[in-house]
Amino acid sequence: MIRDATLDDLPRIVEIYNASIPGRLATADLEPVSVAQRTPWFQAHDPGRRPLWVWEQDGAILGWVSLQDFYGRCAYSATAEVSVYIAPEARRAGIARGLVRELVARAPAMGVKTLVAFVFGHNQPSRRLLEGLGFERWGWLPRVARLDGEEKDLAILGRRIA
Repeated sequence: MIRDATLDDLPRIVEIYNASIPGRLATADLEPVSVAQRTPWFQAHDPGRRPLWVWEQDGAILGWVSLQDFYGRCAYSATAEVSVYIAPEARRAGIARGLVRELVARAPAMGVKTLVAFVFGHNQPSRRLLEGLGFERWGWLPRVARLDGEEKDLAILGRRIA
């Protein structure tokens, strides 16, 4: 079941996010974040415009997807950045695909005409997922991130919503 996240879900959302940090594949954070640190981020979401949804199955949250403003200027209000994270035990089960599909389907009702995602160049699973859902490579920023002493590329993927 996909539903709006509640503040009670935030510890699990943070737990799922933090589980992605050691792999150096899905986030540029290098140290775990706290619930307190993520509370303002959580509160910035608006279910009608910039949602934060969780995938709940048998009472357990297995993943989440969010939209946030792109670039923070009014002219970009119809463009939103997508983030999706899945619990390690639930990866490769179609949850990320289901969450992003739902986001694409509901985007027009939120006034979103363009979705963008920032994905490390070496994150092949996420790139394949998004490309399989109609996202295209719109940009490539070489060696802009430093992870454990190694410079990494960032891909900018985008999709226009019909």
